[in-house]
This record gives sequence, structure tokens and C-alpha cells, in this order.
Amino acid sequence: MLTIRLQRVGRKKSPSYRLVLSENARDTQGHALEILGNYNPVANPKIVSLNTDRIKYWLELGTTASEAVHNLFVREGILTADKKKAVSISNKRKGKIDAKKASVEEAKQKAAEAVKAAKEAAAVEALAAKEAVEAEAKAAAEAPVVEETPAEEVAPVAEETSAEETEEKKAE
Repeated sequence: MLTIRLQRVGRKKSPSYRLVLSENARDTQGHALEILGNYNPVANPKIVSLNTDRIKYWLELGTTASEAVHNLFVREGILTADKKKAVSISNKRKGKIDAKKASVEEAKQKAAEAVKAAKEAAAVEALAAKEAVEAEAKAAAEAPVVEETPAEEVAPVAEETSAEETEEKKAE
């Protein structure tokens, strides 16, 4: 069975790919029957050069495409279909992801409980402060009213007294 897939070419840490037609059982780096295009995902913008006539010809004959190549064809408009899931997650990785989600949920619940406790403490504090203010207001209302003389009236009296004292001292 023939398949269209990516064959990596290019330097270390600088991948570039060829779209090749090869037998499904052969190694991806092995002999290719035909080179159908190039794909460079590192370049900005990505470089995609495809021989669309040959790709359509081989697809009409019943050739399959790998998941990554199928998604590339959908993106380039050669195929009109939904994209395929090209990456699979192992059970070990799924377990780690689930454990992380569980720990995050626990942390969220603890944080929510802490916020709730803080709100309750603030409400109790506010109620106590309100009661203290009301008690002070009640005590002030019940206390006898003492009339105080304004400071302006006290000062002239003190001055008159001092003037009288100075006159008595002069008379003596």
C-alpha cells in the first residue's frame, strides 16, 4: 500500500521535510517512489511547495496520507475534510495530566475555603465594630450634658483679671 508522508531532511535543530510517496511498510528515510513537495516549518513564513497535480493523481488512485500530511493538505486546500488528530498521548502521560488537574482542583477548593473564612472573619469584625460604635453612641446619649464655656469667653476674663491684679499691685 502506498502512502504520502514526510521525510525529514535538513540540519540538526533545523528541520525541513520532503513530501514523499513510498510504500507503507518501508522506512521513512528509505527509498521514495516520488518526491511530491517540500515543507519547511521553521522558516518565517512557513515554506510549503507542493506538486498539487501529482498529489491529486495519487490520492485518486487510493493512496493514503499520514495524519500530519493530511492536515497539511487540508490547510493548503488540496483536500476538503476535517483535520485528523496527529498526536496521541500515552496512558502514562494521561495519568500525570489527570493527577495535575486533581491537585489544581484541590488547591482551588482550599483557596475558596480560605476566602470564605476570611469573609466570615471580616463580617464578624465589622459587626463587632458596629456594636462598639452603637454602644459609644448610647453611652454618649445617656451621659449628662455639661455646658462648656467657649474658649473666646474664657480668655477675656483672664485678661481682665490680670488687668485688675496689675492695678492692685500699682495701688500697693
